[in-house]
Amino acid sequence: MSKVLIFGHQNPDTDAITAAISFAHLQKQLGVEAEAVALGTVNEETAYALNTFKTEAPRVITAALKETKQVMLVDHNEAQQSVTDIKDLDVLAVVDHHRIANFETANPLYYRAEPVGCSNTIILKLYKEHAITIPQNIAGLMLSAIISDTLLFKSPTCTEEDIRAAKELAAIAEVDLEAYGLEMLKAGTNLSDKTEEELLNSDAKSFPMGNKNVRIGQVNTVDVAEVLARQAALETAMEAQNKQNGYDLFVLVITNILDSDSEILVVGQDKEKVEKAFQTELTNNTATLKGVVSRKKQVVPQLTEAFK
Repeated sequence: MSKVLIFGHQNPDTDAITAAISFAHLQKQLGVEAEAVALGTVNEETAYALNTFKTEAPRVITAALKETKQVMLVDHNEAQQSVTDIKDLDVLAVVDHHRIANFETANPLYYRAEPVGCSNTIILKLYKEHAITIPQNIAGLMLSAIISDTLLFKSPTCTEEDIRAAKELAAIAEVDLEAYGLEMLKAGTNLSDKTEEELLNSDAKSFPMGNKNVRIGQVNTVDVAEVLARQAALETAMEAQNKQNGYDLFVLVITNILDSDSEILVVGQDKEKVEKAFQTELTNNTATLKGVVSRKKQVVPQLTEAFK
């Protein structure tokens, strides 16, 4: 077997980066020549986790075929969220916790998908199943992903498995779960020095819905008003991205991590579908979604149904 590249989705979040690292380490222990890479630069939250646990960020790639034919995917499966030449590659394995869509392979593969809050929760199981010891720094990174994906257990995607996994990993990493988790989340909410493009793309994914191409971005903050003060500039940037990339609709989810609510900003076609999905009315292209914090569970399924 030649070198295997392991990566998460484009515009990677903490789970996408750290799952690549933790799964690559596991594969190496199993005799695979694996390397964790990334499909984008790390955000501030992820950088905080990497710095805390003294781990270098994976190098960034945009295509893989010049290096290898064999890859493994973590924290995603949909082709439009993956490396640009994914259809020319042999996918050997997938570890994911999202919906399955736009995914097919020519050969059999290992596929592990579970409805938990974080893909690192699944990877922890894999370490146990293979009786592989988790190093302290990798345990800390895996813990960071669970904290991020579940918003410190506040997200409706969080399961009891995620909570148990986080506690176990915190013990290995030798950190106070609550104290570390809050500091890490806060590290990711410094948005004042980011451009509109960075705000829109730091955690954004594209989803085919019906015959439409829907782009959904999400930013976490402790001050929604600070983000919406830039609404005009954000809308201009969203319109430009819709035109440039063929998005029919761009939805930006602005999540308050303290109140566990979100505000959405919507630009593009079929805004009535957004209103239908969330049973709300858009005012000046915005609406408040009480209790909504999870794109995966509280935004994508609702929009998908509305676009049927």
